[in-house]
Amino acid sequence: MILVTGGAGFIGSHVVEALISEGQAVRVLDSLLSHRERPGYLPDEVDFVEADIRDPEAVQKALRGIVHVCHQAGMVGLGSDFLDITDYVSHNDLGTAVLMRELAQKGFAGRLVLASSMVVYGEGSYECPHDGAVRPGPRRVGDLEHGQFEPLCPLCGGVLDARPVCENAPLDPRNVYAATKVHQEHLGWAFQRENASPVTALRYHNVYGPRMPRDTPYAGVASLFASALANEQAPRVFEDGAQRRDFVHVRDVAHANVLALLGNRAVSGAFNVASGQPRSVGELADTLADATGSDAPRPVRTGEYRRGDVRHVFASPERAERELGFRASESFTAGMREFATAPLRGERLDQDQSRSSI
Repeated sequence: MILVTGGAGFIGSHVVEALISEGQAVRVLDSLLSHRERPGYLPDEVDFVEADIRDPEAVQKALRGIVHVCHQAGMVGLGSDFLDITDYVSHNDLGTAVLMRELAQKGFAGRLVLASSMVVYGEGSYECPHDGAVRPGPRRVGDLEHGQFEPLCPLCGGVLDARPVCENAPLDPRNVYAATKVHQEHLGWAFQRENASPVTALRYHNVYGPRMPRDTPYAGVASLFASALANEQAPRVFEDGAQRRDFVHVRDVAHANVLALLGNRAVSGAFNVASGQPRSVGELADTLADATGSDAPRPVRTGEYRRGDVRHVFASPERAERELGFRASESFTAGMREFATAPLRGERLDQDQSRSSI
């Protein structure tokens, strides 16, 4: 049996379905903080445990008979402000520590897959035409206020070219959520060294698809845009919309988890989980509006910014393909058409609708 923590959530629930489709028995540990009850889209055969990942006794019970663990539980997104720091650290870092302690006490020898994130990189990779590969520092508020969104070369002040970021890039978390994801990875490597149990950290890039949480400060940008369009409002695109990300469908992310858990050999280390096709945030908004319909409000580039945001971060998928055998296959355009009509979490999802999204 495989334990999926956070298995009632957006990504976790798709991982659960993918595992069941592979004939695996699955147990879910989820606190249901964002649900009123067990969601209807979870398959009936799931062994469901409603509990907090920070509760040692509950984790002990959830680990009985477990062969592998897929750790998806945690708080995501940038949050409202810095005052969220204790919640993020408690749910993400303490929760992970409790899980690993109980695994160590159990003598766990299976595979542990961690849900990490591209936010661990901070800014992506950059090259200066004059100075070569460089690491730009945090963008200055004064520059952002004047619409200078592109990071500049720290040596000559020139404009930089963004490049795909690889897993060996320096970790440079630039907000609280990012710091907790780095710490989760570090805890994972410590656990692996102490227990000789393989740990795989999947660094998700910008995941989208059915069951995303609807319009909250913790939702992804695709969800925020979809919520605006559903309310017949124009999506508000921060900065000038030219910031680039890698948008990867949740079904592809679920497949990456299945490969890490069930592949022919255990593969430890960190892996980008991405489409390998960078797109601008403005392009995402425009494509989603087009998919919504010809009368949908057009996205607005606002020039607004958030201090914790970075400009460009998109992935090299080569290591994941080479070592995990993972390659994203979902079409961006088709995925946007599906996403435009899929209910977001928080709206009513009946069981048939949710299962059609596998």
